[in-house]
Amino acid sequence: QVQLRESGGGSVQAGGSLRLSCAASGRTFSSSGMGWFRQATGKAREFVAAINWSGGSTYYSESVKGRFTISRDNAKNSVYLQMNSLKPEDTAVYYCAGSAYSPAFTQTWRYDSWGQGTQVTVSS
Repeated sequence: QVQLRESGGGSVQAGGSLRLSCAASGRTFSSSGMGWFRQATGKAREFVAAINWSGGSTYYSESVKGRFTISRDNAKNSVYLQMNSLKPEDTAVYYCAGSAYSPAFTQTWRYDSWGQGTQVTVSS
């Protein structure tokens, strides 16, 4: 398992950008698939982006494809989510997730490690 902590959230106007970071601790990070999920108030948690252990495979939800980019730096034990062209509907708490396995997963149940979340608010 890996312990995770998100940072970089905040408030931004529509069309702006934010870069979320997820700092991981644990020896398994470099072999772990990682993901970003978000949960808006009153809504279910939904998939945003995922990346496999090496960064060679990435996946995005249709709603963020072309605007968000997930990346990782195993030397720094970190995963990132660059968010561009933000929309009000992107407003949510964003969670970093880690898997005990190496592939990139899009399903919440595939992940067994979760950060506490960071708030992203996009105003119109």
